[in-house]
Amino acid sequence: MKYGILGDIHANLSALSTVLDRMQAEGVDTYVSVGDVVGYGAAPRECIRMLRERDARVVMGNHDAACVGALDDRYFNPQARAAVAWTRSALGQEEMDWLSSLPLTLDLEHCHVAHGTLFRPEEFDYVLTTSDADPSLEIMTRPVCFVGHSHVPIALLRLKSDPDRTAYTIDPEIDLSLAAKALINVGSVGQPRDEEPRTAYAIYDTELQRAWIHRATYDIQTEMDRIRGAGLPDVLAHRLILGV
Repeated sequence: MKYGILGDIHANLSALSTVLDRMQAEGVDTYVSVGDVVGYGAAPRECIRMLRERDARVVMGNHDAACVGALDDRYFNPQARAAVAWTRSALGQEEMDWLSSLPLTLDLEHCHVAHGTLFRPEEFDYVLTTSDADPSLEIMTRPVCFVGHSHVPIALLRLKSDPDRTAYTIDPEIDLSLAAKALINVGSVGQPRDEEPRTAYAIYDTELQRAWIHRATYDIQTEMDRIRGAGLPDVLAHRLILGV
């Protein structure tokens, strides 16, 4: 089985289109999204439609939750709150119902999926350190869990050779045959924040027991123009070209 794992999309149509084309070319069997389909970007309806057309398995991110009133956005920064308000006005009832129906986690045949953490997913916590990963690693019943939220790719692993210690790697290829458990942050499709503006996504091949974090160039200028044309805060456009 070959999974295509989509990090935070954030309504970035140009990036999502690029990634889906590459996944199709790589022969992906199942499309998976770690959430935050909407927020920040200016093409929420189009991104939702593309995921639904591919029968993607999707979990709810914090921006998805805020847009449907399942999470208080008062702690979002002003630009994020503005994007939430704009997104609510841009979506129809069908899209809002779809977002509302998303689960917080998924247990697929070969992996778990969550937005921030598998442990207490409703808190939308970040995994930034090995200790942050430990509670989720402890409760995993599948060998791999895919997350996003921080927009920074990293893999946190309990190796078979040293199962009591949590290690990490930022290598783009992850040999899962060496891991008892692995928590993999796939980065972000629509808003990378590791000072690398190219879109990020992952491929997980269960037969080869490997996962890869891929980067791809996409039409950033078109997406910047789309954000500005929608009247969203300019910083949301400018940050795309900086990868922050």
